[in-house]
Amino acid sequence: MARSRRVGEFELIARYFAPLARGFAGAGGLQSDNAFLAADARRDLVVKTDTIVAGVHFLADDQPARIAAKALRVCLSDLAAGGSTPFVYQLSLALPANWRESWVAGFARGLAADQRRYDIVLCGGDTVVTPGPLTLTITAFGRVARGKGLTRAGARAGDDLWVTGTIGDGALGLLAAQGGLRDLTVRQRASLEDRYRLPQPRASLGPRLVGVATACADVSDGLLADAGHIGQASGLAVAIERGDVPLSPAGRAAVAAEPRLWANVLGGGDDYELVMAVPPRRATALRAVARAAGVAVTRIGRFAGGGGVRLTAGGRLVTAPRSGYVHF
Repeated sequence: MARSRRVGEFELIARYFAPLARGFAGAGGLQSDNAFLAADARRDLVVKTDTIVAGVHFLADDQPARIAAKALRVCLSDLAAGGSTPFVYQLSLALPANWRESWVAGFARGLAADQRRYDIVLCGGDTVVTPGPLTLTITAFGRVARGKGLTRAGARAGDDLWVTGTIGDGALGLLAAQGGLRDLTVRQRASLEDRYRLPQPRASLGPRLVGVATACADVSDGLLADAGHIGQASGLAVAIERGDVPLSPAGRAAVAAEPRLWANVLGGGDDYELVMAVPPRRATALRAVARAAGVAVTRIGRFAGGGGVRLTAGGRLVTAPRSGYVHF
């Protein structure tokens, strides 16, 4: 008897949870990571919840302050993709049975440092003990002008596809942290590993994208997957030229040594950069706001009628071994 296929994350959401969100426009059919709630006559709240689990989303030997920073920053990345500024957050902390107060103290110091860095404050949550691994859930709230928040839906045919920063460092950094990428120098491996352990959300750029980008997502599941999410939510196809994808010096060295690592670069995730749809007429405006935010931006593709993600290398169609991180 043939085994039935287990549904993936997005099928699961569409089948069982999206129907529960019907009737609330701010949920957007659960097609974006953020929800939008009217706060007052001038502003909406942008709401994002993320869970990270020891051994799945971070390594067991990570310092507590860095675990705290990663837990908060992955939410801040989504708030940036929504065009919002950080406001407050709630924390649910499920500690393993052998927890120590010194660990919690270090974790709290990490949160305090990032609260100052990103101008956000804790407003509540829950703390429990679990028989399983350390599990952290943060619900973060941002603020954006009423009705101006960015979602994955909104791209139009002819819009260009842009990304911030460099792509692939998160996935390559995980390989480095696990003892891989031995062809690279110690400094190159360390720079990649740091990108994996400590994301750099584009919080300074996100609010500036309102009125410039037509759609936006953060690169958490992988460039191909997250660009594809914008295309799917907008009812469009997206074409990406691999040669235009910005790489760090360490990332470029890694794929030069092992070309198969392009699969990790394009589909590994954990970059927490922004991928966005921008009309060609707003390219100058995008460069200006990116410069003001101190963030590099690169045009890597375009949206068109149709569906799916088309990847080329030197103008020739190529097959991507993996499109993104699979949760289930």
